[in-house]
Amino acid sequence: MNGPEIVWLPDGRRLHMNHGPIDLIVEAFGAPEEVEAAYRQAARCFRTILGELVEELAELRRPSTPRPRPFSGPTARRMETAASRFAEIFVTPMAAVAGSVADEMLAAMLAGRALDRAYVNDGGDIAIHLAPGQSMKAAIAGTGHGLSDRLVIRAEDRMRGIATSGWRGRSFSLGIADAVTVLARDAAAADVAATLIANAVDLPGRPAIRREHACTLQPDTDLGERLVTTDVGLLADEEICEALERGLAVAEDYRRRGLIEAAALFLAGQSRDCGNALPETAAPHDASLFKSHTEPQHA
Repeated sequence: MNGPEIVWLPDGRRLHMNHGPIDLIVEAFGAPEEVEAAYRQAARCFRTILGELVEELAELRRPSTPRPRPFSGPTARRMETAASRFAEIFVTPMAAVAGSVADEMLAAMLAGRALDRAYVNDGGDIAIHLAPGQSMKAAIAGTGHGLSDRLVIRAEDRMRGIATSGWRGRSFSLGIADAVTVLARDAAAADVAATLIANAVDLPGRPAIRREHACTLQPDTDLGERLVTTDVGLLADEEICEALERGLAVAEDYRRRGLIEAAALFLAGQSRDCGNALPETAAPHDASLFKSHTEPQHA
């Protein structure tokens, strides 16, 4: 595996940071000297973050409990803290890895800095900073159905993290959701919640759904022998509704408990949402991950 790579994107405003499985887009807004210092701080943090996670990887692949375990690295601690909030069912800190990396990188950028806005996008899991009076737009990208919904997150809103999960994504899923996008107070919590809600969008035992043991696809996975979804065939409308309602029940429970702010669930051209996660004009559709960028906007 190559070492950390940090380069400017062609627009000269955003940094692209890559190291093994970690792939970030980072952008900051504010006084030039503050932005420059924030980028330097982000680069220093990025050079060590993967190595720190690898050192504790074996324990990070073990299930969390409601009482967080002690970890040495700050990102590992974020992962465990987030996972432990949801640990009434099986979950490991790995469910929070992308969101926790985004949160940790954003914290590094902000340390001692005065920025107007900033974000760290880790493959669609996004940590956001907004100073008073600022706002930012994020887009949910469609999958060929003409969708490009935009959400405006304002400084007065409680949400600072966005994450998306589903069986079509880069990680394994126990469910059949095409995508579940969650907004929460930080990216780590959004990451765990999106994973678990996507797992809950399911139709156990249906022949149209193909599953394989996770460990046969990836021997070192934290999911072990659990069956993960590899293909979803044609489903009847009532089956789609049933699966989405299963996931929505979990999302509503998390929202009532203050674990998330909002969620949008997508399957086979239909959708459900809680907490006003979608614009009022959005119609049922098939959707994929949040776009790999956010756009600044003055309030």
